[in-house]
Amino acid sequence: MGCCGSTQSSKRDWKPLEEHSCTDLPWLLLFILFCVGMGFICGFSIATGAASRLVSGYDSYGNICGQKNKEVEHVFNSGLDQTTRKNVFFLDPCNLDLVNRKIKSVALCVSACPGEELKTLSDVQKFAETNGSLLCDYKLTPYQYTSDPRASKLCPKLPVPKSAPIPFFHRCAPVNISCYAKFAEALITFVSDNSVLHRLISGVMTSKEIIVGLCLFSLVLSMILMVIIRYISRVLVWIITILVILGSIGGTGVLWWLYADNKRTFNNALPPDQLQIATDNLKALLIYAITATVFTVILLLIMLVMRKRVALTIALFHVAGKVFIHLPLLVFQPFWTFLALILFWVYWIMVLLLLGTAGDPVRNDQGYVEFKVAGPLQYMWWYHLVGLVWISEFILACQQMTIAGAVVTYYFTRDKSHLPFTPILGSVNRLLRYHLGTVAKGAFIITLVKVPRMILMYIHSQLKGKENACARCMLKSCICCLWCLEKCLSYLNQNAYTATAINSTNFCTSAKDAFVILVENVLRVATINTVGDFVLFLGKILIVCSTGLAGVMLLNYQRDYTVWVLPLIIVCLFAFLVAHCFLSIYEMVVDVLFLCFAIDTKYNDGSPGKEFYMDKILMEFVENSRKSMKDNSRGSGAEGRELKPMASGTSSA
Repeated sequence: MGCCGSTQSSKRDWKPLEEHSCTDLPWLLLFILFCVGMGFICGFSIATGAASRLVSGYDSYGNICGQKNKEVEHVFNSGLDQTTRKNVFFLDPCNLDLVNRKIKSVALCVSACPGEELKTLSDVQKFAETNGSLLCDYKLTPYQYTSDPRASKLCPKLPVPKSAPIPFFHRCAPVNISCYAKFAEALITFVSDNSVLHRLISGVMTSKEIIVGLCLFSLVLSMILMVIIRYISRVLVWIITILVILGSIGGTGVLWWLYADNKRTFNNALPPDQLQIATDNLKALLIYAITATVFTVILLLIMLVMRKRVALTIALFHVAGKVFIHLPLLVFQPFWTFLALILFWVYWIMVLLLLGTAGDPVRNDQGYVEFKVAGPLQYMWWYHLVGLVWISEFILACQQMTIAGAVVTYYFTRDKSHLPFTPILGSVNRLLRYHLGTVAKGAFIITLVKVPRMILMYIHSQLKGKENACARCMLKSCICCLWCLEKCLSYLNQNAYTATAINSTNFCTSAKDAFVILVENVLRVATINTVGDFVLFLGKILIVCSTGLAGVMLLNYQRDYTVWVLPLIIVCLFAFLVAHCFLSIYEMVVDVLFLCFAIDTKYNDGSPGKEFYMDKILMEFVENSRKSMKDNSRGSGAEGRELKPMASGTSSA
């Protein structure tokens, strides 16, 4: 089950797509058992009556609305027949306890929610007499609403807000949500201003056709950009590289010019306070100029060393474009993953709500009933939280394995005209038959890092403003370190899935092989993950800006409303999400292609019996590298030395 359980040698010959075997079966069994535990939590919640309490609601005395109830020991007004009272009404719905995630108000079962605002107790009494719905505590009868002195405490807080026509899960929800504004003002400061809120909502409703059109426009732009990157990747990458170099040189030159100009105009006859300021400014400019010079020199040296490796990034981008032409279903992969995640998250939230109402009735300090789970079962929500992270990561890992399997099939098929009819479905089939244990193990490793980071972030948010500077610094450092570790592990996992798809090895063996390959090509990896990621990031920004500009032009001519900020924000967020989904798949394909290319050049040299699998574009890159290596063999041979380890003793790229 662990890494030490691997018995396969990393020196064996790679046989892409020739053999398939089940990998990490113990981890698959462990994952299945964990999912059974998740199902047990759901079943326990339903069996203890949580489902009926969640759907139908219950009052503060433990009575479930809409049915007959059993009496709770030592609780007055429990065990009532609430068959005709199917809705939950809160005496003070705005009295929220955000820490414990509940409404502190007394809850009652009523037959009907108020359909209009009730300003006085006389209105409440009239509503009870007209509709037969008693909005005050069960202790009072309708004629006591205006005569009994207890009515001010046992009746709802005035004015009683108008409720929505259709109760939410049988709860009477106020139509006017302004009473919740104070709890959301940190997120949305304008909610309490009903005029602003109404104008924004009006803008969204009036421009819904434009919003939908702009969202489709961003979708089309993302598809077009993926095609464009293939054909202008060479120009795009070199333009970015040149701009970075010119920007660093220009910035350094400006700093030295400012230092020289300040030194030339420096006047020792200035007053003492101004002289000190001028001296400090001169020293600061000198430090900035020296720092910028060192940075520029290092950057130029890195560019000099990596200049020929940029060509590999360009070639990989070009081949990635061909992959999408041969495997168009890759474009839709994010949609299936997103759908799976949404379905799981809905299930997880529903079970979480069930857990909130599960357990046995317990009388609290105020004399009302709460449902709590006692004993070890009260920690089930921790198990449920781990399940959220592990299963979500499992779904994302399945997407990565599916993409890796499809791209590996494309790369290691010599004749591209004889590709399988549906490489994506073939990859899904191999995943389901052989490699579910591997993705479960990889997802669990990410979970081991992500869950502690989430706990530390929660602790940091709860202690905000209370902890000392040292504790705050340590917490932030731990969170940052765990975030970096998570990103590194995610990248290694992705390459491990590729190695598994190539040679059908277990997770630890695949991770070790992928790590060795990446270390041998560390400079090329750095180039691809800097230049390539930056190009794709610029592509995302381009789509967002283009969609936002089109939105401004269209919304500016719409005169039915005055505020169109919210529609524009919605459109830009959707555009970035769509661009991120598409270009992240592109980035993943480039990473898989690079690992395939590195393995291909390490174990093959183009000789009979060891022919390359790579595309013609990558073959040209290899030939150019060989020519460069031969030209430099009479000199220092720096580039040749860098390329030799890839071929394991043979001349290669």
